[in-house]
Amino acid sequence: MRIISVLLLLFLFSNCAYSIDTLHGYAEKDDTNTFRLQEEMFTGKVENLDRKDVIKMTVSQVLDSTLSIEGDEFFAEVTDEVLGDKGVIIPKGTIAHGRIAQIADPKRLGRSGWLELDFDYLITPEGREIPIEGKMTTKLHPVAETSKIVAQDVGYTLAGGAIGGITALNLFGLEAAVVSQGYTLAGGAAVGGAIGLGAALIRKGKDVLIAPGDQIRVKVNTSVSLPVYKESALMQHELFYPGLDIHISDIKHETDPFGEANTITLTVMISNMSDKTFSGLDMALVNDYNSIFRPSIFGDTKLIFRQIKPGDRFAGRVSFSVDNIDRKFWLTFYDKRKKTALTKISIDNAYRKVSDKTKKKNEKIRKKKTDFKKEQDLLEFD
Repeated sequence: MRIISVLLLLFLFSNCAYSIDTLHGYAEKDDTNTFRLQEEMFTGKVENLDRKDVIKMTVSQVLDSTLSIEGDEFFAEVTDEVLGDKGVIIPKGTIAHGRIAQIADPKRLGRSGWLELDFDYLITPEGREIPIEGKMTTKLHPVAETSKIVAQDVGYTLAGGAIGGITALNLFGLEAAVVSQGYTLAGGAAVGGAIGLGAALIRKGKDVLIAPGDQIRVKVNTSVSLPVYKESALMQHELFYPGLDIHISDIKHETDPFGEANTITLTVMISNMSDKTFSGLDMALVNDYNSIFRPSIFGDTKLIFRQIKPGDRFAGRVSFSVDNIDRKFWLTFYDKRKKTALTKISIDNAYRKVSDKTKKKNEKIRKKKTDFKKEQDLLEFD
């Protein structure tokens, strides 16, 4: 009996030991993979995400002060890399989780509504979760808000007195309208002035609308230590076709005739030593959602209608109108017959080599919209 008991104990112990060794071996393997990933992704240096830092993002859904409610969750995407002194600490494409903290309705005297957004964590492209405290508000400083109202209301009154008719005034990005009936030159000035003053007193501010593609600037309220990325880890995947060499030397962001920043203009150099003939019609910008954008006829059209035969070289500009200028894009050439992609050149990769002067101009164009005011009927007075 004792012998049997001893044998059973030895058997159980050996099984437990085997299980422990197996689990221990798995942990070592996982640690090794994590270590290798860290070696491939990061330089080994650490930087702080500080209170002075601002993260530029775009929301993934519409935030409307008339439809959204306080407490609603939403996600946003980082549109510009956050740089430290030693390199990138938050890459483009990082996802941010946020909530609507407060909503204020528009009021009389032209005081517009506003949204306040809170952000609590980030998720990087490789899956790391970073806790943060970030805020963004569309509310103006009281002094700035008051100065806008005063300046605008004076404009209303003067417009009413000078015109005595239907006037639409646009100051500081806020649309306004004063309606008065036409009179004689002498009487129209006095009556129009009174109507203009009355409209200024009853005018109601605008609601807020933040849409995908609008750039928001999120202020960080905490300090977080983060590893610095290697530049090689931030490079986007590309596809090359033998003999077809495409070099993008400049990337400009431009506005359309309506003032919307939705155009990407590329300066490209093409050397075709392949076995195929290409034209601008075989070319497109493709974003990370697989949306396809063909060359715009409102830009330089030399490349669009040009045949690039084997042995040809070409340098020129080509423009694309896109739905969201902040997404990731690839310049793609297609096989005419099979309609499959032969080469894909990353715009993000090429942008790293663009001059700082061009980047500053692009940034100025992209952040043009800062009031996020929802458009209303010019003749509507609530």
